[in-house]
Amino acid sequence: MSDVTRMLSAIDRGDPKAAEELLPLVYEELRRLAAAKMAQEAPGQTLQPTALVHEAWLRLAGADQNWNGREHFFRAAAEAMRFIMVDRARQRAAQKRGCNPHRTEISESKIKGVQNDEQILAVHEALDQFALRDPVSAELVKLRYFVGLSMGEAAESLGLPLRTAERQWTFAKAWLRKEITKPASG
Repeated sequence: MSDVTRMLSAIDRGDPKAAEELLPLVYEELRRLAAAKMAQEAPGQTLQPTALVHEAWLRLAGADQNWNGREHFFRAAAEAMRFIMVDRARQRAAQKRGCNPHRTEISESKIKGVQNDEQILAVHEALDQFALRDPVSAELVKLRYFVGLSMGEAAESLGLPLRTAERQWTFAKAWLRKEITKPASG
């Protein structure tokens, strides 16, 4: 059992010092994930990796959650980072366009890459629909697109063989591209 898993178990048991001891154990890995994600962002991004980690930590620490080990914790961290980035993108879009964001097409070559606010919001909205169809592949997208994990890291986090994760990633990209490029109805 890893130190992180032991600390998460202690938190679940109500140990008040466990959260304080957990942060130093996970901080560098969370910061690495945040830095990888922020490196994909468009120039001029005001959110720094350290700030993203701190906001994610505050959301995780405030959550009434039982962690089922290290992988579950890092998936929750990825989800927290996703929502922080989506919230920031929504705020910027609202300021820029008066609360009227519109759908935008994602890059033809692949989902991952430099993103703008509209693209982050479009992927986020489509991902909610995709999660209803294929929850595991949706988790894979969250880890790759919103956190910036490598395919190997994401596959390991989800307990998938690498080849399975690669097939699911290919399917997810195609499905999301199709969904995002649909003309908006209304």
